[in-house]
Amino acid sequence: MIRYLLAAAALAAPAPSPPAAFYTTYTYTAYTVYDYTTGEPPATPVSGVGGTLALRADGTYSKRLSLLLGDSGPRFFAQQGRFTTKGDSIVFRFTDLKGSDVQRGTYRYDARTRRLSITILGYPTGNKGVYELVATAPPAAAAPGKPRSR
Repeated sequence: MIRYLLAAAALAAPAPSPPAAFYTTYTYTAYTVYDYTTGEPPATPVSGVGGTLALRADGTYSKRLSLLLGDSGPRFFAQQGRFTTKGDSIVFRFTDLKGSDVQRGTYRYDARTRRLSITILGYPTGNKGVYELVATAPPAAAAPGKPRSR
């Protein structure tokens, strides 16, 4: 029986890749920080979120994020690098002033509404940031003579 289960697991179909419409530019609509290390309520919505995230089919991305942090005005973050997906997992690899870094998390893409939710795992374990995004461009038109998928 165990041999059968191991063989079945080895033959399991690979996790599906995101649909073609997944690779586009998104606008940030919300950002919530979940911090379970303080006595405060764990979910803190961050106000004034804006910017874009471009996910390209070649595995590269560009992030331009702005957050309104209290009276200090907006904070701007720019990042570019490579990303990979496997199942519902997403990994961002980039280099910034501190050197090479990796952010890991999960994503949920709703093809019908073209909304994307990305959860980035935080530190210490259990903390996380959840980004809500919506695609900015309409889906690509089908090639002439070919119907669009639904």
